[in-house]
Amino acid sequence: MTLTFILAFAAFTLLIALALVFSYWPRWLKGLLALGVTGFYFFGYASVHSLLGLPSTDALPARFVMIAAIVDEPRGKFQGALYMWVTPIEEGKSVMQPRAYKLPYSRVLHEHIADGMKKGREGVPQMGTAEVKGGNGKGPSWLNPGTDEQEVKILDLPTPQVPEK
Repeated sequence: MTLTFILAFAAFTLLIALALVFSYWPRWLKGLLALGVTGFYFFGYASVHSLLGLPSTDALPARFVMIAAIVDEPRGKFQGALYMWVTPIEEGKSVMQPRAYKLPYSRVLHEHIADGMKKGREGVPQMGTAEVKGGNGKGPSWLNPGTDEQEVKILDLPTPQVPEK
């Protein structure tokens, strides 16, 4: 599927290049088209990378089932990262295929994830919650630093209640 997107993008770029070279459009329109294609390149590049299975840096779902996690501790100039494979929970059910997420490293979250993975290996399924951290309270909320950070908690997944017959 990724190869299809790359080939489609290459064909689209070739058509635009031909239009720029052989058309009788005004120069301002050709310049606008060249700028548009350049901007589209960066959008397409990010889209293809999201299809490759690389971990997403998007926010975690509000509730999720933790499937696996890997901790890459800080060393040297590398700030470290936490990689989690989760399945979102909506209306009490896992709704999608697992997705990989990359979170910035923090020692507290590292400990929570390590405890959750240990319990998971013991057969206790783990779930998590992610809540957006508030800013510092100064200025409009969209300008507050820290509003894109999440507070992640790892908990034991409650056992499903079987209805009586």
